[in-house]
Amino acid sequence: MKALTYHGSKDVRYETVADPQLQDEEDIIIKVTATAICGSDLHIYRGKIPEMETGDILGHEFMGVVEETGRGVKHLKKGDRVVVPFVIACGECFFCNRSLFAACEETNSGRGAIINKKSARPGAGLFGYSHLYGGYSGGQAEYARVPRANAGPILIPDFLGDDQVLFLSDILPTGYQAALNARISKGSTVAIFGAGPVGLMSALCARFLGAETIFMVDDNVDRLEFAKQTYGVIPINFSDIDDPAEFILENTHHRGVDATIDAVGFEAKGSAVETVLTTLKIEGSSGKALRQCIAATRRGGVVSVPGVYAGFIHGFLFGDAFDKGLCFEMGQTHVQKYLPDLLDHIANGLMKPEVIISHRMDLSEIVKGYEIFEKQEESCRKVVLTP
Repeated sequence: MKALTYHGSKDVRYETVADPQLQDEEDIIIKVTATAICGSDLHIYRGKIPEMETGDILGHEFMGVVEETGRGVKHLKKGDRVVVPFVIACGECFFCNRSLFAACEETNSGRGAIINKKSARPGAGLFGYSHLYGGYSGGQAEYARVPRANAGPILIPDFLGDDQVLFLSDILPTGYQAALNARISKGSTVAIFGAGPVGLMSALCARFLGAETIFMVDDNVDRLEFAKQTYGVIPINFSDIDDPAEFILENTHHRGVDATIDAVGFEAKGSAVETVLTTLKIEGSSGKALRQCIAATRRGGVVSVPGVYAGFIHGFLFGDAFDKGLCFEMGQTHVQKYLPDLLDHIANGLMKPEVIISHRMDLSEIVKGYEIFEKQEESCRKVVLTP
């Protein structure tokens, strides 16, 4: 089969690889019908994620049709249409029984990303996201092996198209968890840092949950304008407004918003010092977005972090967070927890995540898709690919 493979920083290749095979009794093999490039894939593309190996198959947002099932698969059969969560969970361990699927103790043979790990077990395995997370092959391919199929893939009704449901694999539940973690309810004010796919899904979900005012911070003019027209956000371009947090304070009676959502993560555009520190690997992440979130959130408010972070953070103003009495909610998405409700919302026409798609391409064009998405060319918001 054909798949996208990793060969180093900004060196990904669409090439022939071995077809996936059933390995365990709860495995399924799917024929991929749609896959997407995620913002967190760009961390890999830029060489920022350790323990990637040459030939690893990328991609964690995908769906398709079941081709084969292991003898232990209970609820799926050949021909079923499914969306696959990017988190691989067993469904039975201590954490899965508490609906904390991203903390599953049974699916990650890798080390995990915690630095001060001691004897703690790693969190769940992830598709296409390095050997820190189990080394599972991803779904930017013609076929994919999906382990733990009794606790993962969700069956999709025929009347829904691939575009409508594909983002159930990651960015829609990630945006939904971010909005829930932000404790958004009717009348809430929120500021979202980052107008990429997760930021846009966070805006969709914030509106769905009743947010009254949404600020959105980015420097991509096209994405900000799209978010303004689609979700009614107040756009803040940090190329024009040097201090977005101060702008937010000035427009909220100098209190700040009820919640902020950091949909940027560790590659936020920081200071020259942070750029040097992260290049030298003295620091793991830029703290720019988090500092802005802390400054823009009202006392007693919430900072919700769906953006990916790793290692040390430069200039994390913990004292400011303490003084303001802030609550932080963060972590990988417990995708399986939200899928039934989100699928219902899509089926009922209450959520239309597919509107963010800007590029539809053949899977054979995926290398070009990465280049366009990484450089934010052609007003690119989200790339969906079809084998």
